[in-house]
Amino acid sequence: MKALDGVRILDMTHVQSGPTCTQLLAWFGADVIKVERPGTGDATRGQLRDLPDVDSLYFTMLNHNKRSITLNTKHPTGQMIFTKLIEACDVLVENFAPGALDRMGFSWEKIQTINPRMVYASIKGFGPGPYEECKVYENVAQCTGGGASTTGFDDGPPTVTGAQIGDSGTGVHLALGIVTALFQRERSGKGQRVVCAMQDAVLNLCRVKLRDQQRLKHGPLTEYPQYPDGTFGDATPRSGNASGGGQPGWIVKCRGWESDPNAYIYIITQAAAFNDLALAIGRSDWVDDPEWNTPQARLPKLGQMFAEIERWTMTKSKFEVMETLNPLNVPCGPVLSMKELAKEPSLRATGTVVDVDHPTRGSYLTVGNPIKLSDSPAEVTRSPLLGEHTEEVLETVLGMTPAETVAVRSDGAV
Repeated sequence: MKALDGVRILDMTHVQSGPTCTQLLAWFGADVIKVERPGTGDATRGQLRDLPDVDSLYFTMLNHNKRSITLNTKHPTGQMIFTKLIEACDVLVENFAPGALDRMGFSWEKIQTINPRMVYASIKGFGPGPYEECKVYENVAQCTGGGASTTGFDDGPPTVTGAQIGDSGTGVHLALGIVTALFQRERSGKGQRVVCAMQDAVLNLCRVKLRDQQRLKHGPLTEYPQYPDGTFGDATPRSGNASGGGQPGWIVKCRGWESDPNAYIYIITQAAAFNDLALAIGRSDWVDDPEWNTPQARLPKLGQMFAEIERWTMTKSKFEVMETLNPLNVPCGPVLSMKELAKEPSLRATGTVVDVDHPTRGSYLTVGNPIKLSDSPAEVTRSPLLGEHTEEVLETVLGMTPAETVAVRSDGAV
């Protein structure tokens, strides 16, 4: 038995933020019925294609474990089918532009009338306010949620991160909201509206930077590279590779950095392990030197300290540095490329990286469920072909006869 067995999701999402949410729910056992436009489907089926005339990796890697139906929701019969799907499902998830479902004739008030137990979940760009009607994509969310202004180096422009904290990050937030609403429904008997704005989700992930905004009122941020010789303005600055926590950290070069763009490692000079780190890099003099042997003494010299550490790391590969420092309890981690992660045996063993067979594009690599439940292990199954399950859903979920299914298809409703 899967954790969400018996929960049926009406998936009206597209591109990345919404599909991330519904894919998580599908991995936990929910029956996710993805509703797509006849003939074209989710736009990502054709975006960033690496092979001609097959679903792109952009689509396949965000839509595992789902069923796909095609439905023309502007068609009168299509609207009738959509109404029946609302009646038959527990959750409706959408990430359309603001007001899209209302314009289709399915406001929250109408959905409550059709199915009072329905959880209606939405991803929007912004919450109520001056920008709520604006369209948002990943990097817009990062910029408006505080991510870009606090990422990068102090002498460079705001920078977006490669991690999809706007789209996928919001999808993860919404999934939590949905299962929370389902849990409350067990006691209240009623559905509810769940909304997650991308700006809000990014800001939540940047909360330590809002922490630092308030700390600025009381003096310089001593763990930032601007201290002690630089200047602080009136907003949380970009801090390069500084750790963002109470323990100083930085990315340093390793052997081969001249030709390998990822021959680097992140090292945190945690106070409890500093003496062992100093001994390992050949700076035993730091152990008894009051200019170095306390965190406060080191703060004004972090640049010098990491330069000394880097002199040592440049003589070793990033994995050799790990092998030396891990037994000393020095927090560190190599900069791993996507190529290295794809080949990492431990990630294959845990199901975090999996091979999936697909009937038209063949085998491809994807990220599996990062959340592991002991009593509900996730099995990753391929993404559906466009409309692959239309007849199956109409007949087994809505109770239509094969003849009725043929009729609605002939009518152009599906």
